[in-house]
Amino acid sequence: MKSYDVIVLGSGPGGYVTAIRASQLGFKTAIIEKENLGGVCLNWGCIPTKALIKSAQVFDYLKHAEDYGLTVKDYDKDFDAVVNRSRNIASGMSKGVNFLMKKNKIDVIEGYGKVKSGKKVSVEKENGKITDLQATNIIIATGAKSRVLPNLPQDGKKIIGYREAMTLKKQPKKIIIIGSGAIGIEFAYFYNAMGSEVTIVEYLDRIVPVEDEEVSKALEINFKKNGIKILTCSELIKANTKGETLSATVKNGNDEIILKADVILSAVGIKSNIENIGLEDVGIVTDNDKVLVDDFYQTNIPGYYAIGDITKGQALAHVASAEGILCVEKIAGHSVDALDYGNIPGCTYSYPEIASVGLTETQAKEKGYKIKVGKFPFSASGKAQASGSSEGFVKVIFDAKYGEWLGCHMIGAGVTDMIAEAVLARKLETTGHEVLKAVHPHPTMSEAVMESVAAAYGEVIHL
Repeated sequence: MKSYDVIVLGSGPGGYVTAIRASQLGFKTAIIEKENLGGVCLNWGCIPTKALIKSAQVFDYLKHAEDYGLTVKDYDKDFDAVVNRSRNIASGMSKGVNFLMKKNKIDVIEGYGKVKSGKKVSVEKENGKITDLQATNIIIATGAKSRVLPNLPQDGKKIIGYREAMTLKKQPKKIIIIGSGAIGIEFAYFYNAMGSEVTIVEYLDRIVPVEDEEVSKALEINFKKNGIKILTCSELIKANTKGETLSATVKNGNDEIILKADVILSAVGIKSNIENIGLEDVGIVTDNDKVLVDDFYQTNIPGYYAIGDITKGQALAHVASAEGILCVEKIAGHSVDALDYGNIPGCTYSYPEIASVGLTETQAKEKGYKIKVGKFPFSASGKAQASGSSEGFVKVIFDAKYGEWLGCHMIGAGVTDMIAEAVLARKLETTGHEVLKAVHPHPTMSEAVMESVAAAYGEVIHL
């Protein structure tokens, strides 16, 4: 039986990053993957969706070429080519992970892995052959899949999840999207920009409900302006898939609305992949669909760890990576601090983009803080105006007593690349006045961060 210091189950951004860090720390490491290296993120999530969105954004630029003083007479879209570009990029990224495995001398074992008692892992190949492996430390990073609504079983054709949504053979004329989290919003933007008629159905009273209320309102205004229909406080009751088009019955308040479409995309969140991986056999404790772990990701059974979407932290790629690094560094005996889940950035890559970290204004008030709030619109930004991207704003929230940066919320072009400033500043416990004294380059979109902080303290210049 082959033996390792560390075996990682799953090769998503949690698993493969963990394996690399383990190897760097001198551990003999193996990683087990049943599909493609890179997991959902590289193959079916983070990366290929951004490729689709970029194609949609370029197509949108062509529609508005005259706004930039340009004339484009003939242009069109090739939906198959857009999908193929996305798949090729995903394939390239997966090959990149394979290169990293070889570079770091990590054994890649293909097959379906299950944990066993006695610090063992069994791997079943496609041909049914089972191999047992031994490890001093086993790290489970099996990720998640689309959550399926009980009244909306997915058939992969007319009722689909995110995988099918990015590989459809034919662009739907009409699509209904159930749920307005990041997945639903990103696909809503993509299909709308590509010319599909899009309807969003959201159970709660606003879209992107985890975001600051002003951000939600701004995105709703933008989406409606671009022709996306939005039904909040609404619930899909049933769907009839018989016939060429489907019909969906949606309860909206006291009314029932019948919607017609070619496809329904279920984007109501994710469910952890913890079934049939041996947790019960080992005695690893779970709560609903989450594995219970301590601050450094050890389960109740010594030598068995869990990271990423299968634990209770935010189900985000960068969270899984951070957890995995902390986990193996702790195993290696390093002195490490537990991850601060209150300082995790969240991003939605629609247009406009959304990025946020920390408390919303409502949350800060509910926690009893006396706050200072600053807001700077991109309409007052020279760079945003020159770029034709003047929609949106940066909003900041500070504790009025001590100056702690409680939250930062952005909506606009490129804000997912800007939010790291707020994350780092909060990590370093920077105050508002320190941000103001940090000179920001001009002209940039990032000046809006400085200006919003200045607005919170009554020192804003360009408003």
